[in-house]
Amino acid sequence: MKDVVLTMSSRRAWLAHCTALVATALVGGPAAAAAAQAVRILVVGDSLSAEYGLERGSGWVSLLEKRLAQERIAATVINASISGDTTSGGRSRLAALLAQHRPTHVILELGGNDALRGLPLDMTQANLTQMAKAAKAAGARVLIVGMQVPPNYGRKYSDDFAALFAIVARQEGAALVPFMLKGVADGPQAESMFQPDRIHPRAQAHPTILANIWPVLATTLR
Repeated sequence: MKDVVLTMSSRRAWLAHCTALVATALVGGPAAAAAAQAVRILVVGDSLSAEYGLERGSGWVSLLEKRLAQERIAATVINASISGDTTSGGRSRLAALLAQHRPTHVILELGGNDALRGLPLDMTQANLTQMAKAAKAAGARVLIVGMQVPPNYGRKYSDDFAALFAIVARQEGAALVPFMLKGVADGPQAESMFQPDRIHPRAQAHPTILANIWPVLATTLR
């Protein structure tokens, strides 16, 4: 009989403990848990991500926000892209962005302007590497968006430039989109997909850009 009484008492204590936990959760637990689990995607890019020459809301980053909503993925997207930015510029401002936004995911879309300016490839690779390291150290998953340059830059430079994104991704354990403009710059109607400057894609190209990025990003969100 004594054993039964102790068992009943233990059960009452356990139920009381559970009730207290539920009450605590109703007050602050869910909010804290949601804050801890909320997805925050920081995009650090150049004009290709900053909607250069486009109507606001038509670029691939804006389309990403809509896709996340369609997939019912609760996420905040912070677009910290600046037209004309290089990997050096991105590297110099990344620490402040990480501290301010505390992202769970960082998308690095930089390097194209490095090539346009003829900057040394080893510098571009070093900058991307340090950015990936900093993002990982801040607890974020990293996705690197690769770029390619036209063959008039020279075969070796073009090949080495395209390869450096994969090298950084492999070394830093980051996800990789090999070529951001796949299906845009190398498609059958490439000329019609670009603005008159022949550098920046028109709005109709950005769904294709997102289609290149989304499958890779989605794997990091699981």
